[in-house]
Amino acid sequence: MSDPLWYKDAIIYQLHVKAFLDSNASGVGDFRGLTEKLDYIRELGVTALWLLPMYPSPFKDDGYDISGYYDIHKDYGTLKDFEDFLNEAHRRGLRVITELVINHTSDQHPWFQDARRDPASPYRDFYVWSDTDQKYAGARVLFGDTEKSNWAWDPEAKLYYWHRFFSHQPDLNYDNPKVRQEVLNVMKFWLDMGVDGLRVDAVPYLVEREGTTCENLPETHEVLRDIRRSVDAAYPDRMLLAEANQWPTDVRPYFGNGDEFHMAFHFPLMPRMFMAIRKEEREPIADIIRQTPPIPPSCQWGLFLRNHDELTLATVTDDDGGFVTSAASTVTVNNVAPTVEAGADQAVDEGQVVSLAPSTFNDLGTADTHTATIDWGDGWQAGPADGGVAGGGVVSLIAVHQDATGRARETALGWAAGIGSDRAGIIETTFADETETDL
Repeated sequence: MSDPLWYKDAIIYQLHVKAFLDSNASGVGDFRGLTEKLDYIRELGVTALWLLPMYPSPFKDDGYDISGYYDIHKDYGTLKDFEDFLNEAHRRGLRVITELVINHTSDQHPWFQDARRDPASPYRDFYVWSDTDQKYAGARVLFGDTEKSNWAWDPEAKLYYWHRFFSHQPDLNYDNPKVRQEVLNVMKFWLDMGVDGLRVDAVPYLVEREGTTCENLPETHEVLRDIRRSVDAAYPDRMLLAEANQWPTDVRPYFGNGDEFHMAFHFPLMPRMFMAIRKEEREPIADIIRQTPPIPPSCQWGLFLRNHDELTLATVTDDDGGFVTSAASTVTVNNVAPTVEAGADQAVDEGQVVSLAPSTFNDLGTADTHTATIDWGDGWQAGPADGGVAGGGVVSLIAVHQDATGRARETALGWAAGIGSDRAGIIETTFADETETDL
């Protein structure tokens, strides 16, 4: 496993440890359970595993709100369990890619807790603070349905702090060299352990500058080139994968001259594959390929039909969005190589898509929304809060815990939109096992 370009033809299997296999009847999947299934995963034909966040977290954003970078979430096992999994994966010729969220932390992270309490704390400057919420007014609010501003008031610090995502996820301050070094320390910790690749989340937003959109800034690319130099110097056969949900021309700079990311996801291609199926013509795919610039020979686009970032319509027009959702309602396959999402091959409880005949409901009508109750037994009672049924066919209902917030709820809504409003709805439910409250 010494090929430095292993990622160029990798078939990547994405999974969430907590939703895969529970080895100890705790109600949550864990690394021991995942290790038991490595032969099965290898038999699927994949060559690499991509693990969603596995770190300590309050799980307000499905683990993307990290409260500790140097450990495994206790529900998933121990660092020793992770090391055993990693060794067994490598023994089978499987690479392992882990998530690394470096744009922000959880507000429960010890760095932020110390920073908010003490103005003299060495961690105060780990975050972006201000006595006004009017700075960086050119930056869009990414989650405008839940957040009204990129600034949040902290009553303990008596200052505003900057957050591009949810207000419980304060952004790190990359103008502070100590932050950059700490991020490199975190990367070194996991790469030393043997991790083969890091999917780096939300890379366009690392640096803020007045009078800009605070996205894709030259200073951000400077940070990323520093990271790549450090990784290449010590780990020449490892891979960095960029998550930047933007147009190909905007993502292209994240490859640099082969000196930033090895890989980046091609988000706009994905909805156009649905469009091409629905229209029964190649033009949607051909058009976005024409808009895709060349990349350095050592780099690669990550192609996918679905992953946990859902069926996004951010890079299609409103008219095209109708084609995409309509197409998704007729396409039953969830995932394609080279990125395959866990769940295409097995059923899980929370987040599961459940197919039911329309006769299950009472007084369906043709309205876009309706209410109904389904009793699945053992404490499972569910009523769709959104979506409706116009005509016959099978209805897909997506199970989401009634208290789910953040990325979990947005993902469920995205799945429903992808399937089609006339064939899908959201299940608001309480689970018999209350150990999980997120997808």
